[in-house]
Amino acid sequence: MVNELTGKVAIVTGGASGIGRGTVEKFVAEGARVVIADLDADKGEALAAALSPDVCFRRTDVSDPHQVGTLVAAAVEKFGGLHVMVNNAGVSGTMHRRFLDDDLADFHRIMAVNVLGVMAGTRDAARHMAGHGGGSIINMTSIGGIQAGGGVMTYRASKAAVIQFTKSAAIELAHYEIRVNAIAPGNIPTPLLATSAVNMDQGEIERYEAAIRDTMRADRPLKREGTPDDIAEAALYFASDRSRYVTGTVLPVDGGTVAGKAIRSRRKE
Repeated sequence: MVNELTGKVAIVTGGASGIGRGTVEKFVAEGARVVIADLDADKGEALAAALSPDVCFRRTDVSDPHQVGTLVAAAVEKFGGLHVMVNNAGVSGTMHRRFLDDDLADFHRIMAVNVLGVMAGTRDAARHMAGHGGGSIINMTSIGGIQAGGGVMTYRASKAAVIQFTKSAAIELAHYEIRVNAIAPGNIPTPLLATSAVNMDQGEIERYEAAIRDTMRADRPLKREGTPDDIAEAALYFASDRSRYVTGTVLPVDGGTVAGKAIRSRRKE
């Protein structure tokens, strides 16, 4: 199918790079008018200029609900409406060798971006959508919010909170024909993982990231590497009319990771 989003207006937070950028590019290719929201003005403005006159950038800190409300209002004013809200902006936590060593110094920052930002984005988008025929809200969680594991505990907790919030919001907002779903990416190469490393030089960061990705790759049933475009395809599905009877779902896009670990070898029949 082509031009699935023709006539639709979308906001993508964290849209200047990584999964957000992939989603912006996918939506534009499918005919949407898009507002890119991000803290990185240089990347955001450059992406908007490179794509289309129907794309604009607005610098937004999603941890500030006032800025999120202003973002939604600006999108409506610029393009005349809002049909799709992608709450993608997120930050990782600091990786500690043991949870006992975690000083929780980044707790409030992580929760403000990953949870409060999603809640404010959902609320403010829904305030408009409720009076204009409904819409689609897509919240980005993580397989770290589904699958327990060690490390980055606050990040995992924040992503689990996004899942429960998404399901709860879907129930309440269904009355207004607003669909609320979540995508749980896993093992997608983006800059986010490297940000969890502290007190490391560039070489150490590269080795740290490579070691984690090697472990992820070994555990993943599908051996093809995931890409931001894979996540963007899932976002397109939730944004389009193909998912008009789908709400309150959490879709892992992870090569089968949460289904179970890869089978390393099999005996020949």
